[in-house]
Amino acid sequence: MYYLEVCLLRSSAPNLTYQSQHKLAKGSVVTVPLKTTVKEAVVTGEVEKPEFETAEILSVTDRCYTKEQMQIAKFISEYYFSSFSEAISLFLSYRRGALRGYPNMDARADRGQPQGIAPTLSTIQQHAYNQLLQKDKALLFGVTGSGKTEIFISLMAKMLEEGKSSIFLMPEISLTPQMEKRLKVYFGDAVAMWHSKITKKKKEQILKGIENGEIRIVAGARSALFVPLHDLGLIVVDEEHDDSYKAQTRPRYHARDVAVLMGQKRGAKVVLASATPSTTSYYKYDVVKLEKPYVERKKEYHFINGDSINIPILRALQENYVQKNQSLLFLPTRGNFKYLYCERCGKTHLCPYCSVGMALHRKHRHLKCHYCNFTEAIVDTCTYCGHTPLKSERMGTQEAIEVIGSAIEGIQIEQFDKDSITTAKKLKEALKRFESGESHLLLGTQMLSKGHDYANITLSVIMGLDHILGLADYRARERAVALLFQIAGRSGRAKQAEVLVQTNDPEFFKSYLHDYEDFIQDELTFLEMAQYPPFASIARILIAHKDEARAGKITLDTVTRLKAFEEVEIVGHGKAPVERIANKFRFNILLRAKSRVPLLKALHAVDCREIEIDMDPVEFS
Repeated sequence: MYYLEVCLLRSSAPNLTYQSQHKLAKGSVVTVPLKTTVKEAVVTGEVEKPEFETAEILSVTDRCYTKEQMQIAKFISEYYFSSFSEAISLFLSYRRGALRGYPNMDARADRGQPQGIAPTLSTIQQHAYNQLLQKDKALLFGVTGSGKTEIFISLMAKMLEEGKSSIFLMPEISLTPQMEKRLKVYFGDAVAMWHSKITKKKKEQILKGIENGEIRIVAGARSALFVPLHDLGLIVVDEEHDDSYKAQTRPRYHARDVAVLMGQKRGAKVVLASATPSTTSYYKYDVVKLEKPYVERKKEYHFINGDSINIPILRALQENYVQKNQSLLFLPTRGNFKYLYCERCGKTHLCPYCSVGMALHRKHRHLKCHYCNFTEAIVDTCTYCGHTPLKSERMGTQEAIEVIGSAIEGIQIEQFDKDSITTAKKLKEALKRFESGESHLLLGTQMLSKGHDYANITLSVIMGLDHILGLADYRARERAVALLFQIAGRSGRAKQAEVLVQTNDPEFFKSYLHDYEDFIQDELTFLEMAQYPPFASIARILIAHKDEARAGKITLDTVTRLKAFEEVEIVGHGKAPVERIANKFRFNILLRAKSRVPLLKALHAVDCREIEIDMDPVEFS
């Protein structure tokens, strides 16, 4: 009889011990009885016969996790403070029969297996491609429109030639329709798109295609990193600077960093890429540059004051529309968190369950909390002092559409944010309308900054950069400047373009307009002096409890325990910027250390069920 420790999949239960008539390999997926139910579990190892009675494993499935998957999951669970079950459940298991890999290349060619076509590269692109071939991991730092995608495609074609597979990561699914089109031109049905919005049936078809060797390239959002591809040769992380790669629920992993680890474990090349790379990646990895756009077009920047849609913005949009060109208008944050506030007492109308302003959604005629999703009818009277009417603080996407629509007759506006783009179908339809010229203005939030490529955009309007600069975040400057470059990069791909920037601090932005690398160099100097990443490691501890006093006590007790670790600095602790969500009071502790080892040691010493640990946080609210 063999005694095996197993980890229940998709469960918070501790590891359990079962018995088996047969010796089972680590990583085997089995079914086990648990009280009155049957659960799937993964074998984590063999143990001595325990003193207590053990139940028998019911069946051994035809699925298993590889040694590398188990190792990476172990790292994720330990580094990002999750259970092993939460970490291994990120991965999709392999079918045992398919683990031997694919038939050899000649046999695949005979069976009509995928072969790639590489695009023709310019001299500059070819030089960058050659440099990347010589490196296990590198950062491709290429200005917008410099042809990074053609280099990725060439690398994928090279992998196919060598009988290897590729993973191509994008920060958000808003990028997938356009990228799918481009990849299909070169690789046909060897490409599959993978993200949260595809159906279960479609996922099963893709997995079958991967198993039989028909699908060799998987492209998509964060979760695409965990598909069971064989003979992995390449991982590309496009727009590597983007915070969407960081999960905000457990396991709070960063897909970019896990991709680098996966490349090491599986012997795959890793290429990170961005026009506005993160300071951390620029500092840590070899840099390969593409310093000029593939087609150079003149781009003029104009800076204007204000914080709403004013006459200069309307005039620029009107002129561009009359000239039959397309425009893009960016507002920071979804619905731009357009709050109601009282002119007399200055108070914002708050969610009764969370200490955040209720966002005004004019289209649906209600107020909504974007933290706990509580909704209520639009109110007109201040709940604090009774003053009426209430005013709205900043412009939201719906109000922006109304203001522009009433000022410019005939203009068709495409709303592009997470409130309007709720399905893959809606996304494809919106992009199709804009691509065909049916709509004239793409108006939205962060989704707009994600690598879209439309030839006819000749005007980008960027609002709210001062709001981003003022965030309580050590990366506020980096986020604001990167956003300016990313949004500006959506225009002027094929024609000369104008960029209208609304800010009350134009001098700050003007100094970096023509070279993002200048900004990175200055920012690294600032980060080194301030001792923030990449020159230090940081972590955030979040405490949330329905009883405010209890939450405060847990916070103070944790701080007291942390003081025993001399190499770890407690940067600050107290109420979180958003003090209450879903009736729970929230407290934060921010920690910093010169290296990861002492920080992880301290965090593992204080870790318990009452606290949530976020290693390398990107969100501080």
